[in-house]
Amino acid sequence: MKKGCLCLLICFLSLSLFAQSNKEERRFAYKVKQTNDWVFYSPQNPTIQVIVANNQDEAAKLSLHLQVTTDDYKLLHQFSQAVSLNKGDSTEVDFSFSVPAPGFYRCSVFQDEDGIVNEIKKFNIGYEPTSIISLPDNKPDLKQFWDESLVKLAKIAPEYKLTLIPDSSTNIRKLYKVSMKSFGEVEISGYYCTPVKKGKYPAIIGYMGYGSKPWAPKANDNPGFVEFVLSVRGQSLQQPTNIYGDWITYGIQSKESFYYRGAFMDLVRAIDFIASRSEVDTKNIFAEGGSQGGAFTLAACALDHRIAAAAPYIPFLSDYPDYFKIVHWPGDVLKAALAKQPLMTETQLYEMLSYFDIKNLAGWIKCPVIMGVGLQDEVCPPHTNFSGYNRISTEKEYHIFPTYGHDVPPSWWITRMDFFKKHMN
Repeated sequence: MKKGCLCLLICFLSLSLFAQSNKEERRFAYKVKQTNDWVFYSPQNPTIQVIVANNQDEAAKLSLHLQVTTDDYKLLHQFSQAVSLNKGDSTEVDFSFSVPAPGFYRCSVFQDEDGIVNEIKKFNIGYEPTSIISLPDNKPDLKQFWDESLVKLAKIAPEYKLTLIPDSSTNIRKLYKVSMKSFGEVEISGYYCTPVKKGKYPAIIGYMGYGSKPWAPKANDNPGFVEFVLSVRGQSLQQPTNIYGDWITYGIQSKESFYYRGAFMDLVRAIDFIASRSEVDTKNIFAEGGSQGGAFTLAACALDHRIAAAAPYIPFLSDYPDYFKIVHWPGDVLKAALAKQPLMTETQLYEMLSYFDIKNLAGWIKCPVIMGVGLQDEVCPPHTNFSGYNRISTEKEYHIFPTYGHDVPPSWWITRMDFFKKHMN
């Protein structure tokens, strides 16, 4: 998901802010408290609490300002509070306010001293995320389209081929590279890790992020599980022979030719492969993935009910109309591609995308789901994460990580494994 570009942008912004406010930070120290982990629930109003300390050898005055906008930058509130501090003193300044609806909001805290304004911190907060309403916009033939796609996939002989990778195998688990045929006779591949000791094992399918580099399960990790990390068409292991360009724009002229039709079928083919293995306990097939992999996880659960439980995090590809209002990528890329399709309108583009919108597929999911969310995510904004999640009607839970962007903390891997073990049959 273009993490390198995102990291460079964050570094640039951080350096710019430091250069602007370095002088003021020596005079005053600030801490924005993570009240309620910055996620609020009715009847409580959102409250932003800022601790200000005067580091000077004399009394000083300043003003603190808070600006609140929607996640698509529509201004909601602007507040100011005057602060007077004696030498070495500190105080807490509280801003409490209402928001018009469940959702995610942008907060920016500024300092004003003698007419010089500097930004102290900007961050996102949430309010009643599970009450966010993103109405489905699917066409009546959505299910028919995917049923027909699944029928076509089933007619393709998978021709599974496993090649042992001795240098990455141990006496605990063996690692294989696997290739198979998928929708449209396209070859896809992945890494398959299986315990050496004979038996029936639960399996975890890992779906990968947009343009992720190839990676394989480690032979000494998760010894009681089979693991398969899939590379969908044109990505990861297939990227050297990629014919799909910037995947998200490939074939946008129709739902039949769009890249994600074949990619979603690759997800099902991965389940076919796992279910074909004699060492797999087919009642305990789990799925996980982040970003595009999070979307893949949810799509796989919607299209194939052999998955026992799923753990998507920071999921992509949901609620396109709102998504493109909040962040520039991938909306700008798709709209640029649309300009090269003279017979296709923006309305028709959104209609086509509706067939691949996780929001529209999520209602088909029948297994338990746990979701991880980065509250500061500017790649797959949390609003879009919950657009799909809120339409899941099975057992589910979510974990919002207040300081994380397009990522989750190390604790997530323990949490999701506990969730899988809880739901073993």
